[in-house]
Amino acid sequence: MTQRRPGFPARIDRPPGAAPRPASQPAPRRDAPMPQGVGLDSAAVRARMVQRLATSGIASPVVLQAMGSVERHRFVDTALVNQAYEDTSLPIGLGQTISKPSIVARMTELLLGAEGARAGGLGRVLEIGTGCGYQAAVLGRVAREVYTIERLRALHEKARDNLRPWRLANVHLIFGDGTVGYAKGAPYAAIIAAAGGETLPQAWIEQLAVGGRLVAPMVGAGGHQVLLVIDKTMHGLKQNVLEAVHFVPLKSGIA
Repeated sequence: MTQRRPGFPARIDRPPGAAPRPASQPAPRRDAPMPQGVGLDSAAVRARMVQRLATSGIASPVVLQAMGSVERHRFVDTALVNQAYEDTSLPIGLGQTISKPSIVARMTELLLGAEGARAGGLGRVLEIGTGCGYQAAVLGRVAREVYTIERLRALHEKARDNLRPWRLANVHLIFGDGTVGYAKGAPYAAIIAAAGGETLPQAWIEQLAVGGRLVAPMVGAGGHQVLLVIDKTMHGLKQNVLEAVHFVPLKSGIA
């Protein structure tokens, strides 16, 4: 048993007739330091982010609900956690980034706008570039099944650790070269890429189902990236070039 250390002085006798001392008040309770990120667990923090997304033009209730249910700070490095709900991309190591919430919501909403998704909901999705797993977690809330592939082993393992607590049985992580897609899961109702090159890999087009949609950044005129939407129909491919974006370059191979 730990011995109690007496204070100093241990006792002071009061003179006769002295008024009794008032009862001592308990010392103010000092709360334990709040663990990093606990304040960000509040649903109100995510609700404010969702409100900003809605104000910026995200209209799909399904997307807004998914964005509000996935805690972005769980996917952000500790040193940057206080920026988790700002609309900014953040580094996640190895020269890669977590996309800003507005682009995650925007690309997810575009996937839901595909002909097949409008008719029967978003089916099987292929994500190129898992990164830290945040986009995959959002997709797991809106799609029936998600295959997400990452070429960097360290990030693949990081995403696996980040996603494990969510227990998303419909999200499957693959370590491999995203430029060749993932033929075992094809055909896909939607394909989404988090990296952009000067051309789209033919494998992505081949693995996209008829009625499906591909959303990816692509290097356009002047070397700047733009968001590209390709719909695969019975009659061929329909292409739309949207706004300027900024993603990491698309690379082949594994590392």
